[in-house]
Amino acid sequence: MSIRLGDTAPDFTADTTAGPIDFHAWKDGSWAVLFSHPADFTPVCTTELGRTAALSGEFAARNAKPIAVSVDSVEDHAKWIPDIAEVGGTAVEFPIIGDQDRAVSQAYDMIHPGEGDTSTVRSVFLIDPNNKVRLTITYPKSVGRNFAEILRALDALQATDRNPISTPVEWTPGERVIVAPTIATDDARERFKNVDEVKPYLRFADAPA
Repeated sequence: MSIRLGDTAPDFTADTTAGPIDFHAWKDGSWAVLFSHPADFTPVCTTELGRTAALSGEFAARNAKPIAVSVDSVEDHAKWIPDIAEVGGTAVEFPIIGDQDRAVSQAYDMIHPGEGDTSTVRSVFLIDPNNKVRLTITYPKSVGRNFAEILRALDALQATDRNPISTPVEWTPGERVIVAPTIATDDARERFKNVDEVKPYLRFADAPA
């Protein structure tokens, strides 16, 4: 069964490179970036997990915890981690789930028969502190992820959670936002700075502090 936006993220227990975890308890109060990689000791995956390690401070600043999963064993992950650290230029401190029985991969529909039925595609789930799935991205096995986009999406979700706004195309933090259609323009001008009504349904404003 596929997971849709707004669904509660399936809970699970699993062995990881950081020891056994209960997923919901592990992420309690935080966002989680749960992402799958097809296999250990492979080139694209090594670059991806290395980049994740290098971005540890960026994730922490957003109250987000990255956690990776593949159908390889924790023992294989542990052997691979030195390569990841070398490529990423920093220690690998986030957990990598050993999912040899495919329980997590199947719960999150990460194995796609059209892309082979033995390993996971490159799925990403952004899961909020209430354990709700807020964003999903799926890449094929041959295409590495854009972690700048994952961070941008986290920023946008957190910004729109805090205020009645949405974010325009290719928005990045600090740029102008769109006022929610539920707020009248006069009310928006009291709440936000520099409200500009381009169309009755499209009002830009400075991003709230």
